[in-house]
Parts: sequence; structure tokens; C-alpha cells
Amino acid sequence: MKIKFLFVPLLFSSLLHAQTVQERLARAVDKLQQDPQLRHAILGIAVVKTETGEKVFELNAQTGLAPASCQKTITSAAALELLGPAYRYTTTIGYNGAITNGSLKGNLVLSGSGDPTLGSWRYDSTRNDQQLARLIGFVKARGITKIEGSLIGYNKWETETIPGGWIWDDMGNYYGSGTTSLNWHENQYDLVLRSGANIGDKVSIAETRPRLYEVNLQSEVKAAAKGTGDNANIYLSPYSFTGVVRGTIPVDEKAFVISGSFPDPALQCVATLESKLDSAGMKPLDFAASNKEIPAFETLGTLYSPALDSINYFFMKKSVNFYGETFVKTIAFEKAGVGSTDKGLALIKEFWKDKGIDPAALHMLDGSGLSPQNRVTVDALVKVLQYAKTRPWFNYYYDALPLYNQMKLKSGTIGGAKSFAGYHTAKDGTGYTVAIIVNNFDGSAGEVVKKMFLVLDELK
Repeated sequence: MKIKFLFVPLLFSSLLHAQTVQERLARAVDKLQQDPQLRHAILGIAVVKTETGEKVFELNAQTGLAPASCQKTITSAAALELLGPAYRYTTTIGYNGAITNGSLKGNLVLSGSGDPTLGSWRYDSTRNDQQLARLIGFVKARGITKIEGSLIGYNKWETETIPGGWIWDDMGNYYGSGTTSLNWHENQYDLVLRSGANIGDKVSIAETRPRLYEVNLQSEVKAAAKGTGDNANIYLSPYSFTGVVRGTIPVDEKAFVISGSFPDPALQCVATLESKLDSAGMKPLDFAASNKEIPAFETLGTLYSPALDSINYFFMKKSVNFYGETFVKTIAFEKAGVGSTDKGLALIKEFWKDKGIDPAALHMLDGSGLSPQNRVTVDALVKVLQYAKTRPWFNYYYDALPLYNQMKLKSGTIGGAKSFAGYHTAKDGTGYTVAIIVNNFDGSAGEVVKKMFLVLDELK
């Protein structure tokens, strides 16, 4: 009898091993759908063989679901193809008027093309002090020692800095940074908060880093128990100069940092340069950010961003929403002469239509996936990933994908939505391209992820 009992589990194990990947996926997906966390949820999954495109498994593959940051895979591939991996943004400083005995009798002009890395901390060459020093150096190199005019920064893109569909809880925080053709420090700042010793004490604002230009933030934050972490949000809409901070941070914090977004990125950029000119003894009479047509000017110097393939690395790896929204407007400006989110998204959808993806499968309100109104099919995500595999820039695209569950996957998370999309090579050498989305799950996102990984494990 003992031999029989040993034989049964061995036989069961052999039968499981003999099952096809389709059968294993079907069993795992069925188990996930029966889980209480998905009682009121919808699950979409599509898997193909990377080498041939042969369908392996799909469920609700043509149903539009909120993809969260997996939408970045669509924007990233379109940007690499339409702009090219070597594309570089430029920021130019110049002047109009005349220079007499070191005095500029005219205006300094700052014109950008949307460089998302201007003043960014991610590269040594783009850090605040270095970029400002180079801009000041261009002015000094022309012999200018005095400015008898204004410093004017020109935003060549649409005045709306953020896409439609972003929610109030997001837009004032760092991950909800808007974009213009003049950006600075990734259009975000750190807000330093100080809490009292007792639960319920009012939390005060110590400072902002860098200093926000002409913004009045009021704190309604309260102190909570130790270990409760960051539960505070900044509420500050685009072009507004009054905002409020609400929520909680732990007690006894002397310098607790949360991060927000500049309400007027172009003005913040110009104000920062004006302060540096003042320190250098070349304070202009005044300064402004303008959306008017740029007048003719003489160039003093130009800053160049890192190449797009490098910027895209952080867009995908660190899921920087701001980069995605900048890519969308850049595509619009380069291809149609207008820095518009709507135009950029229309061009992206038209691009993918030419590659066989129905525009109705890409209901995109932004380039990053932050809007909860986005709806994308898992079939479309897989088709994007399959197209990317054929392109000469694929290595840049693949390298930018994070590693989750020992697989190269972009992840996405917004309220009630969790997603993964990417590639995996099984132990037998078979390559798979996969997209999986769960919408409207209950409970912890972390627990849903563990259960989604059990499905993906069947590809190993």
C-alpha cells in the first residue's frame, strides 16, 4: 500500500509536467478568476510566442482595460520610432537688441524644445548648477556684463500643461508633473514638513527644495502614529499660486519630505535662471514666461539633452510619467508643428493603426497611463511589444524594461488596476510575449500581484 501511495503523487506530477503551456495557463487563469479578490474584477491576458507570433493563450484580449503604466510601452515604442533613439532636445539662450560696451540693450531670450532632463539630477551633465553655469557662461562669453532689458522664456507648446483625465489627487504631486517646452528639474520639488510630538498635532511646512516661485502652500496635514508613513497629498492645480497639503505624516518628524509638481514649469525655469543671473551681477530688469510667438534673436549658446534612448531608459525603468507626457507633445511638435497632447496622441494612434492595431483598442488620454480613463486591450499591448522586437532600437527598449518575477516586464498600478507587459524566455528556450491586466480587484495590490505571478510562472 505504501508503494501505491508514493506512486500516485509521482504520477500526478508527471501528468502536470506533460500538460501543454496552454493547459497550464488555462488552469492558473481559472484559479485566479475564482479568487475572492477578483469576485467583481475583470482579467485580461494575452500570450504569444515571441519568435513566430503564434497565439498561446488569451482571455478578454479585445476588452479595453485600464493599463496604468503599461501604457508606457506604447508611448515608448512610438517615440523611439517616430523621433529616433538619437533624438536630442535643445534649449537655446539668445538676445535681441544691441550689445554696447558690455551692456545688453534688449532682452535675453530662453527657448526650449521640451527637454525633460534640463536641471535633472539623473545625469551629471544635466544637474541644476551645471546647466545654469553653462547658460550664464554663454552670456558672459559674448561680453555681456549688464542686462538693460528683460529675461523672457518662451513656451512654444500649448498652454495646457497636463492631459485631460488626470485626477485632483494626482496633479499637484510629483508623479503628476505637467510639461511645457521649457521644463526644469523634472518639474518637481521637495516639500519639507515638520510634525509635532502628539498624534493630531498640526504639521508645518519648513521649506521647498528648490524654492517655489510665488506659490503659497497651506498645510492641513496632521501628525499620525509612528510608522504610518507618507499619507499626504499636495493639491495645487496648473498655473495656480495657492495650494493646500492634506493628509498625515508620522509624529516627531523634523524634515519629512514629500514631492510636488511646479504649477507653471516655464515660469519656474525662467525664475531660476533670473536668480542665477542676479547672483552673477547681471540681474535683468524683470522676467516672464510667454506663450507668444518668439521674436527673432541672436543665439548665444545651446544646451543639448542626453539621447532619447537614454531618457527612455528612465521613462520605462523608473516609470517617470512626466517623460511620457513630454514624448507625446514632442511627437506632435516635430511631426505637426504644434506641442499638443491631443495631436500627439492622434499621431501615435495613427502610427499604430498602420501597424495593424485598431485605434479603438487604444483609448489613450495620456502617454504615461496615469489617467484612470485610459482603456487599452492586452492584445494591443502584445502587438506593440511584438513590433518593437523587429526594430533596430529594440535593445534599448528591452534594456529599459524592469525585472519582475525574473521576467522583463513593465508594471502598472493605479487605483483598482494592476498590469504587467513584456517578455520572458522559458527554460526550454521558448520566448513569450505577454500582457496581463486586472481591473477592479478588491483588497491589497501586493496580494493580487502574487497571484498574477502564479499565472506568469506557467511560462517558466
